[in-house]
Amino acid sequence: MSVRKAALRVVEVVVVLLLVSFGTFLLVSLTPGDPAVAILGEGRAPEEYAAVRQQLGLDEPLFSRYVDWLGSALTGDLGTSLVPPYSDVADRIGAALPVSLQLAVMSLVIAVVISIPLAMWSAYRAGGRVDRMISALSFGILSVPSFLAGLLLILVFVNQLGWLPRAEWSRISEGLGPNLYHAILPALAIALMETATFTRILRNDLIGTLQEDFILSARAKGMGAVHVLVSDALRPSSFSLLTMMGISLGRLIGSTVVVEYLFALPGMGTLIIRSADAGDFVMVQGAVLVIAVIYVVVNGLIDLSYGYLDPRIRRAHV
Repeated sequence: MSVRKAALRVVEVVVVLLLVSFGTFLLVSLTPGDPAVAILGEGRAPEEYAAVRQQLGLDEPLFSRYVDWLGSALTGDLGTSLVPPYSDVADRIGAALPVSLQLAVMSLVIAVVISIPLAMWSAYRAGGRVDRMISALSFGILSVPSFLAGLLLILVFVNQLGWLPRAEWSRISEGLGPNLYHAILPALAIALMETATFTRILRNDLIGTLQEDFILSARAKGMGAVHVLVSDALRPSSFSLLTMMGISLGRLIGSTVVVEYLFALPGMGTLIIRSADAGDFVMVQGAVLVIAVIYVVVNGLIDLSYGYLDPRIRRAHV
């Protein structure tokens, strides 16, 4: 990819981030009724409502409030929680984000490690018995939501075998071994559906790539099946997989709510749900902004990586 093309991609990402930040900022302004009443409830003193409106900047013009809020957000200041114990939003997110990030990354790694060999095996024997078995297994897993997969894993590995804990969390700072011991089960519950999705996507792309002339030429030269699949077919077949991984990473960080609840994990999903229930819109606003920024940046980086993955694209932009 040329420098000009990469620069345009970066500009697009910046524009999208600005739009995302403005949409996130409007969370408070679009709250039905008076946000101060929604936060404090009815029957409070007028001075208390006025104090909340002033804290949220509702007495200023919309654009002026957005500029002030964006400037503070760029310096890491996402405001202060509106409910006791009135903690700093960035500090609360800083404590919860590593949990959700680790679960999301671990689940993606597990899914990729399992799905790549399954997809290559299935694509190389497309239409055969193994291919049909893998396809049937993928469809079966896709029909099982994450919360049900989590319950089944808890039933087997916690209640029956007693191998893994359910409602505990150990941070990496307390040791990598204890951390992985507590994280593996919820990560596996999330990874199951991603594994099935990745396997089907990569299998379909590999089947198409294996019909390309350069693959047929490699086979004609006597290249082995493993060499053809890994060295020649995998990279140009991984565009859809990489795109899906980027989408999944941003989605998983904020959508692991049920799994975090099942395993009592202090992640972003739990933080957002509890803050929304308490009417802490500033906390929800900050958490949603962080998740959205991660989602946009990750997908922008994946878009920039396409030229590296396929030399044909890189040469087209020289």
